Amino acid sequence: MKKVFFSMLALTMSTMLVMAQETMNPIITAMPSLSIAPDAHAGGLGDIGAATNPDLNSQHWNPAKYAFMESHGGITANYTPWLTKLVNDINLAYIAGYYKWDDIQSVSASFTYFSLGNVALTNIDGTFLQEAKPNEWAIDVAYSRKLIETLSMSVALRFMYSDLNNGANSSTMGSAGIMKPGMTAAADIALYYKQPIDISLGRSYFALGLDISNLGGKISYEESSQSFIPTNVRLGASYELPFDNYNRLMISADINKLLVPTRKSRYTEGFDANDENTWAMPAKTYSDLTPIRGIWYSFADAPRGFKEELQEIQYGIGLEYSYDRKFFGRVGYSHENRWKGNRRYVTVGAGFHLSIFSLDVAYVIATAATNPLDQTLRFTLGFDLAGIKDLVKR
Repeated sequence: MKKVFFSMLALTMSTMLVMAQETMNPIITAMPSLSIAPDAHAGGLGDIGAATNPDLNSQHWNPAKYAFMESHGGITANYTPWLTKLVNDINLAYIAGYYKWDDIQSVSASFTYFSLGNVALTNIDGTFLQEAKPNEWAIDVAYSRKLIETLSMSVALRFMYSDLNNGANSSTMGSAGIMKPGMTAAADIALYYKQPIDISLGRSYFALGLDISNLGGKISYEESSQSFIPTNVRLGASYELPFDNYNRLMISADINKLLVPTRKSRYTEGFDANDENTWAMPAKTYSDLTPIRGIWYSFADAPRGFKEELQEIQYGIGLEYSYDRKFFGRVGYSHENRWKGNRRYVTVGAGFHLSIFSLDVAYVIATAATNPLDQTLRFTLGFDLAGIKDLVKR
């Protein structure tokens, strides 16, 4: 049953859905929902956010940006129907919020919930056993502080929980193979630099962002094996250019790399670069790798060498036009190498922001054939708590 369940899970849950080929070597992790862009702001810009302007959803992309927020508090809710071209009952919900008690410090938190809908569990011979509702969630808190006027830093702590078969913890492999909910903890470290630059058209802004996320333990669904979580490094840059007092244009870009080793690895015992049959690391050897060793391996383990290491870098670029910082139009592009997942798509989005209320939407247009992310629609609703407080007082 376990093998049947995991095959179905890989088809519906993985964010790297592509047709299997001998030459592919994707990086597979547990809890891939933590790598999904949860909000429509970043979702309209090609799924980038390390160095874009601070917003209510900065917790996912770079919590250090909260120290640069102008308001003293806010909360946002996001909803994304997921893989709608394949199924209609998988979705991602994300809630985030922050509070600033002075001009340099903030505390923030978020909650992510990913539902995989209804899954029919069957035995190896296809006999129906029961129906499960797999789900996973994560909750985190972060503290952010300006170190100097143009630089901030943040540290976040996260707890993750993943129940792949919703309590149907049976096995045909004895006690060592009994499935159970997996849980672990991790931390993020982030930096954000924002420098104002006065030009003839007005004040422009240059920003850099760095976010290293999910530094922590591995997760286990059974006693006999452990899986890596999506430890990740994201580096971004942006430049916002004013045309006059009302019209502005921001261009931003991110590069992104999972700090997780591949199963096909040059560190496999008996590895021969000319023989693909020697590349796959035994399941137990891969499972026993520590998270720290996995991070080091992730920079140099590709069996095809440096060229393949570069293929593991995913990048995105986005343009945002704003009028009076109230109306926004966005377009972006996200690219992943065809041998590492083949997620390639254009995104478009729009936003409407008032002093106490904001609404954003984003839409995915796939450029790669058979991409299940095509036509993904995201919604974000935000509230400025300080603005609401002032409105109530008035």
